[in-house]
Amino acid sequence: MNTNIYQVGLDRRAANHMPLTPLHFLDRCAEQYPDRTAIIHGPVRQSWKVTRERCRQLASALVKRGVGRGDTVSILAPNTPAMVEAHHGIPLSGAVLNAINCRLDADGVRFIVAHGECKVLFVDREFSALAAEALQGLPNAPLVIDIADALAPAGEPIGAMEYEQFLREGDIDFPGVWPDDEWNAIALNYTSGTTSDPKGVVPSHRGAYLMSMLQLTDWGMPRAPKYLWTLPMFHANGWCFSWAVTAAAGTHVCLRKVTAANIFSAIEAYGADHFCAAPIVLSSLATATQEERRPFSHVVRIRTAGSPPPASVLKAVIEQGFDVEHVYGITEASGTPVSSYANPAWNEKSGDEKARLMARQGNRAAGLEGLRVADPDTMESVPWDGTTQGELLLRGNIVMKGYLKNPEATEAAFAGGWFHTGDLAVVHPDGYVQITDRSKDVIISGGENISSVEVEDVLHQHPAVLIAAVVAQPHPKWGESPCAFIELKNGVAAPTEAEIIAFCRSRLAHYKCPTRVVYGALPKTGTGKIQKYRLRALAGSREAITELAANHTD
Repeated sequence: MNTNIYQVGLDRRAANHMPLTPLHFLDRCAEQYPDRTAIIHGPVRQSWKVTRERCRQLASALVKRGVGRGDTVSILAPNTPAMVEAHHGIPLSGAVLNAINCRLDADGVRFIVAHGECKVLFVDREFSALAAEALQGLPNAPLVIDIADALAPAGEPIGAMEYEQFLREGDIDFPGVWPDDEWNAIALNYTSGTTSDPKGVVPSHRGAYLMSMLQLTDWGMPRAPKYLWTLPMFHANGWCFSWAVTAAAGTHVCLRKVTAANIFSAIEAYGADHFCAAPIVLSSLATATQEERRPFSHVVRIRTAGSPPPASVLKAVIEQGFDVEHVYGITEASGTPVSSYANPAWNEKSGDEKARLMARQGNRAAGLEGLRVADPDTMESVPWDGTTQGELLLRGNIVMKGYLKNPEATEAAFAGGWFHTGDLAVVHPDGYVQITDRSKDVIISGGENISSVEVEDVLHQHPAVLIAAVVAQPHPKWGESPCAFIELKNGVAAPTEAEIIAFCRSRLAHYKCPTRVVYGALPKTGTGKIQKYRLRALAGSREAITELAANHTD
Protein backbone atom coordinates (compact mmCIF):
# COMPACT_ATOMS: atom_id res chain seq x y z
CA MET A 1 0.00 0.00 0.00
CA ASN A 2 1.36 3.39 -0.97
CA THR A 3 1.82 5.86 1.86
CA ASN A 4 1.26 9.54 1.29
CA ILE A 5 4.60 11.25 1.89
CA TYR A 6 2.81 13.98 3.85
CA GLN A 7 1.53 11.44 6.37
CA VAL A 8 4.96 10.37 7.61
CA GLY A 9 6.88 12.20 10.34
CA LEU A 10 4.64 15.26 10.20
CA ASP A 11 2.54 14.67 13.28
CA ARG A 12 0.91 17.22 15.56
CA ARG A 13 3.01 17.97 18.61
CA ALA A 14 3.35 20.60 21.33
CA ALA A 15 5.62 22.75 19.20
CA ASN A 16 3.25 23.06 16.25
CA HIS A 17 -0.30 22.55 17.52
CA MET A 18 -2.22 24.25 20.32
CA PRO A 19 -5.96 24.74 20.83
CA LEU A 20 -7.04 28.06 19.36
CA THR A 21 -8.16 30.57 22.01
CA PRO A 22 -8.19 34.37 22.24
CA LEU A 23 -6.70 34.17 25.75
CA HIS A 24 -3.12 34.17 24.40
CA PHE A 25 -3.57 37.78 23.24
CA LEU A 26 -3.24 39.02 26.83
CA ASP A 27 0.26 37.61 27.42
CA ARG A 28 1.54 38.87 24.10
CA CYS A 29 0.25 42.36 24.85
CA ALA A 30 1.75 42.49 28.34
CA GLU A 31 5.09 41.17 27.12
CA GLN A 32 5.49 43.49 24.13
CA TYR A 33 3.71 46.59 25.46
CA PRO A 34 3.85 46.39 29.27
CA ASP A 35 3.58 50.16 29.78
CA ARG A 36 1.04 50.90 27.05
CA THR A 37 -2.36 51.95 28.37
CA ALA A 38 -4.73 48.99 28.31
CA ILE A 39 -7.76 50.55 29.99
CA ILE A 40 -9.08 54.09 30.38
CA HIS A 41 -11.94 54.65 32.79
CA GLY A 42 -12.50 58.28 33.73
CA PRO A 43 -9.33 59.28 35.59
CA VAL A 44 -8.05 55.67 35.72
CA ARG A 45 -5.21 54.58 33.43
CA GLN A 46 -4.17 50.94 33.65
CA SER A 47 -1.20 49.42 31.79
CA TRP A 48 -1.13 46.07 30.04
CA LYS A 49 1.36 44.75 32.62
CA VAL A 50 -1.05 45.54 35.47
CA THR A 51 -4.04 44.28 33.50
CA ARG A 52 -2.43 40.87 32.96
CA GLU A 53 -1.54 40.64 36.64
CA ARG A 54 -5.12 41.43 37.65
CA CYS A 55 -6.59 38.95 35.16
CA ARG A 56 -4.29 36.23 36.49
CA GLN A 57 -5.27 37.12 40.05
CA LEU A 58 -8.93 36.85 39.08
CA ALA A 59 -8.42 33.42 37.52
CA SER A 60 -6.36 32.21 40.47
CA ALA A 61 -8.88 33.46 43.05
CA LEU A 62 -11.70 31.66 41.23
CA VAL A 63 -9.77 28.39 41.18
CA LYS A 64 -8.99 28.73 44.90
CA ARG A 65 -12.73 29.09 45.47
CA GLY A 66 -13.37 25.77 43.75
CA VAL A 67 -14.25 26.96 40.26
CA GLY A 68 -13.21 24.42 37.63
CA ARG A 69 -13.51 23.56 33.96
CA GLY A 70 -17.01 23.97 32.64
CA ASP A 71 -18.35 25.95 35.61
CA THR A 72 -20.29 29.12 34.83
CA VAL A 73 -19.09 32.42 36.28
CA SER A 74 -21.36 35.41 35.66
CA ILE A 75 -20.91 39.17 35.78
CA LEU A 76 -23.61 41.83 35.95
CA ALA A 77 -21.93 45.12 35.06
CA PRO A 78 -21.70 47.85 32.43
CA ASN A 79 -18.58 48.45 30.34
CA THR A 80 -16.01 48.94 33.11
CA PRO A 81 -12.45 47.70 33.81
CA ALA A 82 -13.91 44.77 35.76
CA MET A 83 -15.84 43.71 32.66
CA VAL A 84 -12.68 43.85 30.52
CA GLU A 85 -10.80 41.82 33.13
CA ALA A 86 -13.64 39.30 33.38
CA HIS A 87 -13.38 38.53 29.66
CA HIS A 88 -9.79 37.42 30.15
CA GLY A 89 -9.59 36.27 33.76
CA ILE A 90 -12.76 34.14 33.97
CA PRO A 91 -11.90 31.91 30.97
CA LEU A 92 -8.30 31.72 32.29
CA SER A 93 -9.71 29.88 35.31
CA GLY A 94 -11.15 27.24 33.00
CA ALA A 95 -14.67 28.56 33.63
CA VAL A 96 -17.27 29.72 31.12
CA LEU A 97 -17.86 33.48 31.10
CA ASN A 98 -21.49 34.64 31.31
CA ALA A 99 -21.86 38.41 30.91
CA ILE A 100 -25.45 39.24 31.86
CA ASN A 101 -27.49 42.02 30.29
CA CYS A 102 -27.65 44.61 33.08
CA ARG A 103 -30.83 46.12 31.61
CA LEU A 104 -32.90 43.01 32.32
CA ASP A 105 -35.44 42.90 35.11
CA ALA A 106 -35.02 40.64 38.15
CA ASP A 107 -36.94 37.77 36.52
CA GLY A 108 -34.63 37.88 33.51
CA VAL A 109 -31.49 37.85 35.64
CA ARG A 110 -32.89 35.05 37.82
CA PHE A 111 -33.64 32.92 34.76
CA ILE A 112 -30.07 33.28 33.44
CA VAL A 113 -28.38 32.63 36.79
CA ALA A 114 -30.48 29.50 37.34
CA HIS A 115 -30.43 28.20 33.76
CA GLY A 116 -26.67 28.71 33.43
CA GLU A 117 -26.02 27.12 36.86
CA CYS A 118 -23.89 30.08 37.91
CA LYS A 119 -21.24 29.34 40.58
CA VAL A 120 -19.94 32.90 41.14
CA LEU A 121 -21.66 36.19 40.35
CA PHE A 122 -19.82 39.52 40.16
CA VAL A 123 -22.18 42.48 40.60
CA ASP A 124 -21.50 46.16 39.94
CA ARG A 125 -22.92 48.17 42.84
CA GLU A 126 -25.29 50.07 40.54
CA PHE A 127 -27.13 46.78 40.08
CA SER A 128 -26.91 45.37 43.60
CA ALA A 129 -30.63 45.85 44.26
CA LEU A 130 -31.48 44.16 40.96
CA ALA A 131 -29.19 41.23 41.76
CA ALA A 132 -30.52 40.90 45.31
CA GLU A 133 -34.08 40.67 44.02
CA ALA A 134 -33.07 38.16 41.34
CA LEU A 135 -31.29 35.91 43.86
CA GLN A 136 -34.01 36.03 46.52
CA GLY A 137 -35.18 32.50 47.26
CA LEU A 138 -33.05 31.03 44.46
CA PRO A 139 -31.83 27.52 45.35
CA ASN A 140 -28.09 26.93 44.98
CA ALA A 141 -27.42 30.67 44.96
CA PRO A 142 -23.91 31.57 43.71
CA LEU A 143 -21.12 33.24 45.62
CA VAL A 144 -21.64 36.98 45.11
CA ILE A 145 -18.75 39.45 44.76
CA ASP A 146 -19.45 43.21 44.81
CA ILE A 147 -17.75 45.50 42.28
CA ALA A 148 -17.33 48.95 43.84
CA ASP A 149 -16.58 50.86 40.64
CA ALA A 150 -15.57 54.42 41.49
CA LEU A 151 -17.86 55.91 38.82
CA ALA A 152 -20.92 53.86 39.77
CA PRO A 153 -23.96 55.30 41.51
CA ALA A 154 -24.24 54.33 45.16
CA GLY A 155 -25.50 50.83 45.89
CA GLU A 156 -25.62 48.66 48.99
CA PRO A 157 -23.17 45.73 49.01
CA ILE A 158 -24.85 42.33 48.83
CA GLY A 159 -21.86 40.02 48.36
CA ALA A 160 -19.46 38.05 50.50
CA MET A 161 -16.68 40.50 49.71
CA GLU A 162 -15.60 43.26 47.34
CA TYR A 163 -13.88 42.68 43.99
CA GLU A 164 -10.50 44.13 44.97
CA GLN A 165 -10.48 42.00 48.12
CA PHE A 166 -11.32 38.94 46.04
CA LEU A 167 -8.46 39.68 43.61
CA ARG A 168 -6.01 39.79 46.51
CA GLU A 169 -6.78 36.13 47.15
CA GLY A 170 -5.24 35.32 43.76
CA ASP A 171 -1.68 34.95 42.49
CA ILE A 172 -0.30 37.34 39.85
CA ASP A 173 1.93 34.51 38.56
CA PHE A 174 -0.94 32.04 38.14
CA PRO A 175 -0.27 30.21 34.83
CA GLY A 176 -3.93 29.81 33.91
CA VAL A 177 -6.16 26.84 33.13
CA TRP A 178 -5.92 26.66 29.36
CA PRO A 179 -8.43 24.83 27.15
CA ASP A 180 -7.37 21.29 26.36
CA ASP A 181 -9.69 21.37 23.34
CA GLU A 182 -10.49 24.44 21.26
CA TRP A 183 -14.09 23.17 21.03
CA ASN A 184 -14.50 23.87 24.77
CA ALA A 185 -17.03 26.56 25.66
CA ILE A 186 -15.56 29.99 26.36
CA ALA A 187 -18.76 31.91 27.04
CA LEU A 188 -22.51 31.69 27.57
CA ASN A 189 -24.44 34.51 25.88
CA TYR A 190 -28.20 34.80 26.11
CA THR A 191 -30.12 36.11 23.13
CA SER A 192 -31.60 39.55 23.60
CA GLY A 193 -35.21 38.41 23.74
CA THR A 194 -36.82 40.62 21.09
CA THR A 195 -39.13 37.68 20.46
CA SER A 196 -39.34 36.86 24.20
CA ASP A 197 -37.50 33.56 23.84
CA PRO A 198 -33.95 33.99 25.25
CA LYS A 199 -31.67 31.05 24.61
CA GLY A 200 -28.20 30.38 25.96
CA VAL A 201 -25.76 30.62 23.03
CA VAL A 202 -22.49 28.73 23.61
CA PRO A 203 -19.46 29.82 21.54
CA SER A 204 -16.20 27.84 21.56
CA HIS A 205 -12.65 29.06 22.19
CA ARG A 206 -12.02 28.33 18.50
CA GLY A 207 -14.99 30.39 17.32
CA ALA A 208 -14.13 33.32 19.60
CA TYR A 209 -10.52 33.29 18.38
CA LEU A 210 -11.55 33.28 14.72
CA MET A 211 -14.16 36.02 15.19
CA SER A 212 -11.58 38.16 17.01
CA MET A 213 -9.20 37.78 14.07
CA LEU A 214 -12.04 38.42 11.63
CA GLN A 215 -12.89 41.71 13.33
CA LEU A 216 -9.31 42.91 12.94
CA THR A 217 -8.92 41.90 9.31
CA ASP A 218 -12.42 42.62 8.02
CA TRP A 219 -12.48 46.10 9.51
CA GLY A 220 -8.80 46.69 8.75
CA MET A 221 -8.26 47.63 12.38
CA PRO A 222 -4.81 49.22 12.91
CA ARG A 223 -2.37 48.46 15.69
CA ALA A 224 -3.09 50.23 19.00
CA PRO A 225 -6.60 51.52 18.31
CA LYS A 226 -8.41 53.48 21.02
CA TYR A 227 -11.65 51.54 21.13
CA LEU A 228 -14.64 53.19 22.83
CA TRP A 229 -16.97 50.75 24.56
CA THR A 230 -20.39 51.93 23.38
CA LEU A 231 -21.41 48.39 22.43
CA PRO A 232 -22.32 46.41 25.59
CA MET A 233 -19.77 43.71 26.37
CA PHE A 234 -22.68 41.55 27.52
CA HIS A 235 -23.79 41.45 23.87
CA ALA A 236 -21.94 38.51 22.27
CA ASN A 237 -18.83 39.50 24.24
CA GLY A 238 -18.88 42.86 22.51
CA TRP A 239 -18.85 41.07 19.12
CA CYS A 240 -15.51 39.62 20.34
CA PHE A 241 -13.91 43.08 20.38
CA SER A 242 -13.25 42.41 24.07
CA TRP A 243 -10.48 40.12 22.77
CA ALA A 244 -9.83 41.72 19.37
CA VAL A 245 -8.81 45.05 20.91
CA THR A 246 -6.36 43.16 23.11
CA ALA A 247 -4.97 41.33 20.07
CA ALA A 248 -4.38 44.71 18.41
CA ALA A 249 -2.58 46.00 21.55
CA GLY A 250 -5.24 48.67 21.72
CA THR A 251 -6.79 50.64 24.54
CA HIS A 252 -10.17 49.74 26.01
CA VAL A 253 -11.89 53.09 26.64
CA CYS A 254 -14.69 52.23 29.08
CA LEU A 255 -18.04 54.00 29.07
CA ARG A 256 -20.59 53.36 31.81
CA LYS A 257 -23.42 55.28 30.16
CA VAL A 258 -23.86 55.56 26.41
CA THR A 259 -25.15 58.99 25.39
CA ALA A 260 -24.30 61.24 22.46
CA ALA A 261 -22.65 63.72 24.82
CA ASN A 262 -20.48 61.03 26.44
CA ILE A 263 -19.42 59.65 23.06
CA PHE A 264 -18.38 63.05 21.73
CA SER A 265 -16.58 63.81 25.02
CA ALA A 266 -14.63 60.53 24.89
CA ILE A 267 -13.58 61.22 21.31
CA GLU A 268 -12.29 64.63 22.35
CA ALA A 269 -10.75 63.69 25.72
CA TYR A 270 -9.22 60.27 24.98
CA GLY A 271 -8.79 60.30 21.20
CA ALA A 272 -11.18 57.38 20.79
CA ASP A 273 -11.08 56.33 17.14
CA HIS A 274 -13.22 53.19 16.86
CA PHE A 275 -16.56 52.10 18.28
CA CYS A 276 -19.49 49.84 17.50
CA ALA A 277 -23.14 50.65 18.07
CA ALA A 278 -26.74 49.78 17.35
CA PRO A 279 -28.65 52.12 15.01
CA ILE A 280 -30.35 53.72 18.03
CA VAL A 281 -26.94 55.08 19.11
CA LEU A 282 -26.34 56.45 15.61
CA SER A 283 -29.73 58.15 15.83
CA SER A 284 -28.65 59.85 19.04
CA LEU A 285 -25.50 61.12 17.31
CA ALA A 286 -27.46 62.31 14.31
CA THR A 287 -29.86 64.30 16.50
CA ALA A 288 -27.32 65.49 19.10
CA THR A 289 -27.57 69.15 20.10
CA GLN A 290 -24.78 71.62 19.47
CA GLU A 291 -24.04 71.60 23.21
CA GLU A 292 -23.54 67.82 23.12
CA ARG A 293 -21.30 67.75 20.06
CA ARG A 294 -17.53 68.17 20.06
CA PRO A 295 -15.34 68.78 16.99
CA PHE A 296 -12.83 66.09 16.06
CA SER A 297 -10.09 66.11 13.46
CA HIS A 298 -8.96 62.47 13.54
CA VAL A 299 -10.73 59.61 11.76
CA VAL A 300 -13.44 58.02 13.91
CA ARG A 301 -14.72 54.72 12.57
CA ILE A 302 -18.06 53.13 13.46
CA ARG A 303 -19.49 49.68 12.87
CA THR A 304 -23.25 49.48 13.23
CA ALA A 305 -25.49 46.43 13.40
CA GLY A 306 -28.68 45.28 15.04
CA SER A 307 -31.86 46.24 13.29
CA PRO A 308 -31.29 47.57 9.75
CA PRO A 309 -30.22 51.22 10.13
CA PRO A 310 -32.30 53.85 8.34
CA ALA A 311 -30.46 55.24 5.33
CA SER A 312 -31.33 58.76 6.52
CA VAL A 313 -29.50 58.15 9.83
CA LEU A 314 -26.44 56.72 8.06
CA LYS A 315 -26.33 59.77 5.81
CA ALA A 316 -26.58 62.20 8.73
CA VAL A 317 -23.79 60.52 10.74
CA ILE A 318 -21.49 60.33 7.71
CA GLU A 319 -22.06 64.04 7.10
CA GLN A 320 -20.85 64.69 10.68
CA GLY A 321 -17.48 63.22 9.67
CA PHE A 322 -17.76 59.65 10.95
CA ASP A 323 -16.56 56.73 8.83
CA VAL A 324 -19.49 54.30 9.09
CA GLU A 325 -19.66 50.66 8.04
CA HIS A 326 -22.85 48.65 8.23
CA VAL A 327 -22.50 45.02 9.31
CA TYR A 328 -24.79 42.15 10.18
CA GLY A 329 -24.41 40.88 13.71
CA ILE A 330 -25.88 37.85 15.42
CA THR A 331 -25.10 36.31 18.80
CA GLU A 332 -25.00 32.79 17.37
CA ALA A 333 -21.97 33.78 15.25
CA SER A 334 -20.21 35.65 18.09
CA GLY A 335 -20.29 38.93 16.23
CA THR A 336 -20.51 40.24 12.68
CA PRO A 337 -19.99 37.60 9.97
CA VAL A 338 -21.38 39.83 7.19
CA SER A 339 -20.31 43.37 6.31
CA SER A 340 -21.26 45.97 3.73
CA TYR A 341 -18.00 46.85 2.03
CA ALA A 342 -18.29 50.39 0.70
CA ASN A 343 -17.47 50.07 -2.98
CA PRO A 344 -15.33 53.06 -4.06
CA ALA A 345 -17.59 53.41 -7.10
CA TRP A 346 -20.35 54.52 -4.73
CA ASN A 347 -18.46 57.76 -4.06
CA GLU A 348 -19.71 59.03 -7.42
CA LYS A 349 -23.33 58.63 -6.31
CA SER A 350 -25.46 61.12 -4.41
CA GLY A 351 -25.38 61.09 -0.62
CA ASP A 352 -28.88 59.61 -0.45
CA GLU A 353 -28.09 56.83 -2.93
CA LYS A 354 -24.78 55.99 -1.25
CA ALA A 355 -26.54 55.77 2.13
CA ARG A 356 -29.17 53.48 0.64
CA LEU A 357 -26.50 51.15 -0.73
CA MET A 358 -24.61 51.18 2.58
CA ALA A 359 -27.77 50.29 4.50
CA ARG A 360 -27.65 46.81 2.96
CA GLN A 361 -26.03 44.10 5.10
CA GLY A 362 -23.44 43.21 2.44
CA ASN A 363 -21.33 40.10 1.82
CA ARG A 364 -19.84 37.39 4.00
CA ALA A 365 -16.61 38.25 5.73
CA ALA A 366 -13.46 36.23 5.06
CA GLY A 367 -13.87 34.30 8.31
CA LEU A 368 -17.29 32.94 7.36
CA GLU A 369 -17.15 29.86 5.16
CA GLY A 370 -20.70 29.95 3.82
CA LEU A 371 -23.64 32.33 3.33
CA ARG A 372 -26.87 31.71 1.43
CA VAL A 373 -30.31 33.18 1.12
CA ALA A 374 -32.62 30.26 0.50
CA ASP A 375 -36.05 28.76 0.98
CA PRO A 376 -35.75 27.35 4.52
CA ASP A 377 -37.78 24.25 3.64
CA THR A 378 -36.34 23.25 0.25
CA MET A 379 -32.91 24.88 0.89
CA GLU A 380 -32.99 26.16 -2.69
CA SER A 381 -31.11 29.45 -3.07
CA VAL A 382 -33.06 32.50 -4.23
CA PRO A 383 -32.08 34.31 -7.44
CA TRP A 384 -29.95 37.44 -7.19
CA ASP A 385 -32.79 39.71 -8.25
CA GLY A 386 -33.17 41.93 -5.18
CA THR A 387 -36.82 40.94 -4.75
CA THR A 388 -37.14 37.20 -4.06
CA GLN A 389 -37.11 36.61 -0.31
CA GLY A 390 -35.52 33.72 1.52
CA GLU A 391 -33.98 33.04 4.89
CA LEU A 392 -30.41 34.11 5.60
CA LEU A 393 -28.35 30.97 6.29
CA LEU A 394 -24.79 30.80 7.66
CA ARG A 395 -22.15 28.09 7.88
CA GLY A 396 -18.66 28.23 9.36
CA ASN A 397 -16.28 27.90 12.26
CA ILE A 398 -17.49 31.07 14.01
CA VAL A 399 -21.01 29.67 14.43
CA MET A 400 -21.95 28.63 17.98
CA LYS A 401 -21.69 25.13 19.43
CA GLY A 402 -25.43 25.26 20.11
CA TYR A 403 -28.01 26.36 22.68
CA LEU A 404 -27.37 25.37 26.29
CA LYS A 405 -29.65 22.59 27.52
CA ASN A 406 -31.90 23.01 24.48
CA PRO A 407 -31.14 20.23 21.97
CA GLU A 408 -34.44 20.69 20.15
CA ALA A 409 -33.71 24.36 19.39
CA THR A 410 -30.14 23.47 18.41
CA GLU A 411 -31.29 20.82 15.94
CA ALA A 412 -33.87 23.16 14.44
CA ALA A 413 -31.31 25.97 14.09
CA PHE A 414 -28.88 23.66 12.24
CA ALA A 415 -31.42 21.96 9.97
CA GLY A 416 -30.05 21.08 6.56
CA GLY A 417 -26.44 21.66 7.57
CA TRP A 418 -26.78 25.44 7.86
CA PHE A 419 -27.50 27.83 10.72
CA HIS A 420 -30.96 29.36 10.27
CA THR A 421 -30.84 33.01 11.37
CA GLY A 422 -34.59 33.63 11.24
CA ASP A 423 -33.93 36.75 9.17
CA LEU A 424 -35.59 37.16 5.80
CA ALA A 425 -33.43 38.67 3.07
CA VAL A 426 -32.95 39.25 -0.64
CA VAL A 427 -29.76 39.14 -2.71
CA HIS A 428 -29.13 42.05 -5.06
CA PRO A 429 -27.54 41.54 -8.51
CA ASP A 430 -24.17 42.72 -7.13
CA GLY A 431 -24.27 39.94 -4.53
CA TYR A 432 -25.04 42.19 -1.58
CA VAL A 433 -27.51 40.74 0.90
CA GLN A 434 -30.24 42.91 2.39
CA ILE A 435 -32.36 41.97 5.38
CA THR A 436 -36.02 42.60 4.68
CA ASP A 437 -37.49 41.44 7.99
CA ARG A 438 -37.43 39.01 10.85
CA SER A 439 -39.63 36.06 9.95
CA LYS A 440 -41.88 36.89 12.92
CA ASP A 441 -42.24 40.52 11.83
CA VAL A 442 -43.71 40.02 8.35
CA ILE A 443 -47.24 41.46 8.16
CA ILE A 444 -49.71 39.53 6.01
CA SER A 445 -52.48 41.83 4.85
CA GLY A 446 -55.09 40.53 2.44
CA GLY A 447 -52.70 37.76 1.42
CA GLU A 448 -49.89 40.24 0.65
CA ASN A 449 -46.62 40.13 2.59
CA ILE A 450 -45.54 43.51 3.98
CA SER A 451 -41.98 44.07 5.18
CA SER A 452 -42.01 46.01 8.44
CA VAL A 453 -38.44 47.13 7.66
CA GLU A 454 -39.55 48.74 4.39
CA VAL A 455 -42.28 50.72 6.13
CA GLU A 456 -39.95 51.70 8.98
CA ASP A 457 -37.38 52.98 6.49
CA VAL A 458 -39.96 55.34 5.01
CA LEU A 459 -41.07 56.54 8.44
CA HIS A 460 -37.46 57.33 9.36
CA GLN A 461 -37.39 59.79 6.45
CA HIS A 462 -39.95 61.99 8.22
CA PRO A 463 -38.21 64.93 9.91
CA ALA A 464 -40.06 64.45 13.22
CA VAL A 465 -39.25 60.75 13.62
CA LEU A 466 -36.35 59.56 15.78
CA ILE A 467 -37.21 55.84 15.86
CA ALA A 468 -40.04 53.91 14.25
CA ALA A 469 -41.22 50.34 14.63
CA VAL A 470 -44.00 48.69 12.67
CA VAL A 471 -45.96 45.59 13.74
CA ALA A 472 -49.12 43.82 12.72
CA GLN A 473 -52.50 44.68 14.21
CA PRO A 474 -55.84 42.94 13.56
CA HIS A 475 -57.92 44.28 10.69
CA PRO A 476 -61.59 43.31 10.16
CA LYS A 477 -61.25 43.06 6.37
CA TRP A 478 -57.59 42.31 5.58
CA GLY A 479 -56.73 40.15 8.57
CA GLU A 480 -53.73 42.30 9.49
CA SER A 481 -52.56 45.83 8.79
CA PRO A 482 -49.47 47.82 9.80
CA CYS A 483 -49.44 49.72 13.09
CA ALA A 484 -46.65 52.30 13.48
CA PHE A 485 -45.06 53.11 16.83
CA ILE A 486 -43.02 56.30 16.72
CA GLU A 487 -40.56 57.90 19.13
CA LEU A 488 -40.20 61.57 18.24
CA LYS A 489 -37.08 63.71 18.20
CA ASN A 490 -36.63 65.91 21.25
CA GLY A 491 -38.61 69.13 21.13
CA VAL A 492 -40.53 68.18 17.98
CA ALA A 493 -44.32 68.39 17.95
CA ALA A 494 -46.17 65.22 17.01
CA PRO A 495 -47.60 65.21 13.48
CA THR A 496 -51.18 64.09 13.22
CA GLU A 497 -51.89 60.45 12.41
CA ALA A 498 -53.30 61.54 9.06
CA GLU A 499 -50.09 63.42 8.24
CA ILE A 500 -47.93 60.35 8.93
CA ILE A 501 -50.19 58.08 6.90
CA ALA A 502 -50.22 60.56 3.99
CA PHE A 503 -46.42 60.78 4.16
CA CYS A 504 -46.21 57.00 3.77
CA ARG A 505 -48.86 56.82 1.04
CA SER A 506 -46.81 59.22 -1.08
CA ARG A 507 -43.86 56.80 -0.91
CA LEU A 508 -45.34 53.31 -0.60
CA ALA A 509 -48.06 51.16 -2.09
CA HIS A 510 -51.16 52.06 -0.11
CA TYR A 511 -51.70 48.58 1.33
CA LYS A 512 -48.26 48.79 2.97
CA CYS A 513 -49.03 52.02 4.84
CA PRO A 514 -49.87 52.20 8.54
CA THR A 515 -53.53 52.40 9.44
CA ARG A 516 -52.71 53.47 13.00
CA VAL A 517 -49.96 55.60 14.55
CA VAL A 518 -48.94 55.52 18.23
CA TYR A 519 -46.45 57.97 19.78
CA GLY A 520 -44.19 57.31 22.77
CA ALA A 521 -40.85 55.91 23.91
CA LEU A 522 -40.24 52.50 22.33
CA PRO A 523 -39.35 49.51 24.55
CA LYS A 524 -35.81 48.31 23.88
CA THR A 525 -33.53 45.46 24.85
CA GLY A 526 -30.18 46.07 26.50
CA THR A 527 -28.56 46.12 23.07
CA GLY A 528 -30.90 48.79 21.70
CA LYS A 529 -33.17 46.50 19.69
CA ILE A 530 -36.87 47.26 19.69
CA GLN A 531 -38.92 44.72 21.69
CA LYS A 532 -41.56 44.10 19.08
CA TYR A 533 -43.38 41.46 21.12
CA ARG A 534 -44.36 44.24 23.53
CA LEU A 535 -45.52 46.45 20.67
CA ARG A 536 -47.53 43.58 19.21
CA ALA A 537 -49.24 43.23 22.59
CA LEU A 538 -50.16 46.91 22.52
CA ALA A 539 -51.40 46.59 18.94
CA GLY A 540 -53.37 43.44 19.78
CA SER A 541 -51.76 41.28 17.09
CA ARG A 542 -52.50 37.58 16.87
CA GLU A 543 -49.00 36.64 18.11
CA ALA A 544 -49.04 38.88 21.19
CA ILE A 545 -50.72 36.50 23.65
CA THR A 546 -48.39 33.56 23.01
CA GLU A 547 -45.31 35.77 22.97
CA LEU A 548 -46.18 37.46 26.26
CA ALA A 549 -46.88 34.07 27.82
CA ALA A 550 -43.45 32.81 26.73
CA ASN A 551 -41.81 35.94 28.07
CA HIS A 552 -43.54 35.52 31.44
CA THR A 553 -42.37 31.92 31.62
CA ASP A 554 -38.77 32.98 30.94
